[in-house]
Amino acid sequence: MPVEDIATNPAGEKLKPLYPSLTSWVTTHFVPMYRRTLGGEFRWCAQWWHHGEAISRLTALWYAWEAMRLQGATGMALWYRDHLDHQLPVLLGPRGPFYQCTESEHLSPHQARVDPAPLGWLASDQSPFTTPDP
Repeated sequence: MPVEDIATNPAGEKLKPLYPSLTSWVTTHFVPMYRRTLGGEFRWCAQWWHHGEAISRLTALWYAWEAMRLQGATGMALWYRDHLDHQLPVLLGPRGPFYQCTESEHLSPHQARVDPAPLGWLASDQSPFTTPDP
């Protein structure tokens, strides 16, 4: 999240995120707060930043956390229910992005091979920004 305005308060003042970066949120909030016994059902990689899916999921959690912490009342309860409770089992799960890693060893995940589809094979190959030929 850029350290840009994330909301305005009733006085019209622009608010900043509590954590200035994903790394700071993960290292000072997420990892210390959401502890699990690792191994078996739960996996973590100390080099979490090597896992694209983990970066994407953690970024989504952080953005939502920053926005919902400002809602007061039930904002954080909704964050748990709608965001963390869904993402945590996937993120730390035995088939999640860290499935080959241990807390002390990073193993790069195997990327699936992709054969290119023949040109024009898929209707979605057409750009929505071009007009069809007459």
